[in-house]
Amino acid sequence: MKEVAALLERARKYLSSAASLIALSDYESAVSRCYYAMFYAAESLLLSKGLTFSSHKAVISAFGEHFVKTAIFPKEMSKELNRAFEKRQVSDYEYTFVISKEESEALLKSATDFIEKIIRYLKLEEGEKYENIVGC
Repeated sequence: MKEVAALLERARKYLSSAASLIALSDYESAVSRCYYAMFYAAESLLLSKGLTFSSHKAVISAFGEHFVKTAIFPKEMSKELNRAFEKRQVSDYEYTFVISKEESEALLKSATDFIEKIIRYLKLEEGEKYENIVGC
């Protein structure tokens, strides 16, 4: 599916952007890019099963329902996605909220791990359909 690969490519691009933003000391923007990288990876995973949703909360909820509650992925992945969403919300909309370098670096690592796990799953479970997807 071209759409799944395109979403994963965008996720990888956003991880790269987040790393660049951290280097520029723009930690709030880095958090936003990390969250969106995770969001697009989750969206790609759901799309691989023919599932689409119209809101961020719906994608996050469906990821938990279809992939965490079914024990395909550990609960920690759902928690990390939710944490990233919350940090993105406050960093984008709360002008007094400050993200530290350490927080943004930790989220970048978490986002990278999240996306790598999704790519591995797609390659293993979906076989040749996604064999050309390159890891992070």
